[in-house]
Amino acid sequence: MNQKNILIANDDGIYSHGLRALANALSELGKVSVVAPEFEQSGVGHGITVRRPLRFKPTKLEGLDARVQAFRVDGTPTDCVVMGVHRFGKPDLVVSGINYGPNLGYDLTHSGTFACAIEGTHMGIPSIAFSQSFADQMDYSHSAAFARSLAAQILERGLPSKTVLNVNVPTGIPKGVRVTVQGTHHYEENISERFDPEGKTYYWVGGIPTGDSEADSDYTALEQGFISVTPLKLDFTHREYLETLRGFLGT
Repeated sequence: MNQKNILIANDDGIYSHGLRALANALSELGKVSVVAPEFEQSGVGHGITVRRPLRFKPTKLEGLDARVQAFRVDGTPTDCVVMGVHRFGKPDLVVSGINYGPNLGYDLTHSGTFACAIEGTHMGIPSIAFSQSFADQMDYSHSAAFARSLAAQILERGLPSKTVLNVNVPTGIPKGVRVTVQGTHHYEENISERFDPEGKTYYWVGGIPTGDSEADSDYTALEQGFISVTPLKLDFTHREYLETLRGFLGT
């Protein structure tokens, strides 16, 4: 049986506890390589660095399984997947996370965690993004255990073309697992105008969580204490609208 190769990335940075928990859990399934941002890159989405050079540095992480090799990149989460594939070849699986905080609904457009999985899927590699709800004391043991179980199944079964899995894990002991749809949860922009010590204006971009509690959504599953697994497609085409659009454009 050929050894499986797994590439792990994230957006919380190379020193993230969730990243280390994920890498240690998946090291039981094959050869794991970690390539993560040198600094936290939350909220950068699917950005990629094209106007400056990137640095790729080996990194020792305390508590990391000795079988796992880790590297940091002074770029975006997407850069890390690109660099990992370039340096180590195409893996059998790309796994992103475990993110500090959930990635639900429309928030996925901002998520660097999800962007790693998107990039892997673009490259034709089965890819999964893992996130966990906020808590005062983050315990990644349950999410790491589920990541190992799900990753083993995807390594065996694969995923459909252009399909990526987005997984969110609640705090505490999960009540179970639900396969969900992408909900409408998002952060409504909230801009605070403030002044620095010199009296100059600056702005702090925040967000107020909002969205509907659809019965079968990722948000509802997480709120009710279940692990949410959402299959998403990279094809954004609104196929039902094609003929209507062609009609009034005369094409």
